[in-house]
Amino acid sequence: MLWLSTDTCALGPYRADLVKTYWRWEQDPTLLVGYGRQQPESLEARTEGMAHQLRGDNIRFTVYDLAGGSPVPAGVATLLPDPAVRTAEYVLMLGPEARGRGLGTAATRLVLDYAFHVTNLRMVWLKVLAPNKAGVRAYEKAGFRTAGTLREAGYWPGTVCDEILMDTLARDFTGPSAIRA
Repeated sequence: MLWLSTDTCALGPYRADLVKTYWRWEQDPTLLVGYGRQQPESLEARTEGMAHQLRGDNIRFTVYDLAGGSPVPAGVATLLPDPAVRTAEYVLMLGPEARGRGLGTAATRLVLDYAFHVTNLRMVWLKVLAPNKAGVRAYEKAGFRTAGTLREAGYWPGTVCDEILMDTLARDFTGPSAIRA
């Protein structure tokens, strides 16, 4: 089942049957560094965590690559909402094989479309490590702007680095909407 899609990317439900795939992506050293984690997680721990995530209040999507014609799981996108103020933190994880082809930007735009037109959030924000230039560019293309910097808040392959705060407002969301179409 696909909820929202473009020609190249789609969002569908977060799925327990994909826990091994999600876990494999999460063990990639680039993702470990990007999330500020220093150690991998066991499949058993990830499976246990999956049950908790499926019951939680966060809004999770499986990101699908549609470039080959049929949907192929390519990543996970998550909104961590704060209902009291109608905002959410955004987190995106793409598998190694899905990077560098514009899926990050496409998935982010679909999630923002959902956030602003279904969940009725007024603002979405994220944190990204400053050396992650590809991530910063993808988020900017999707409509995020730099809101500030947390100095020396992270590590990038063993080196202390800044963390960039980015945000986008519902009123700034322009371009095509898969929901309003």
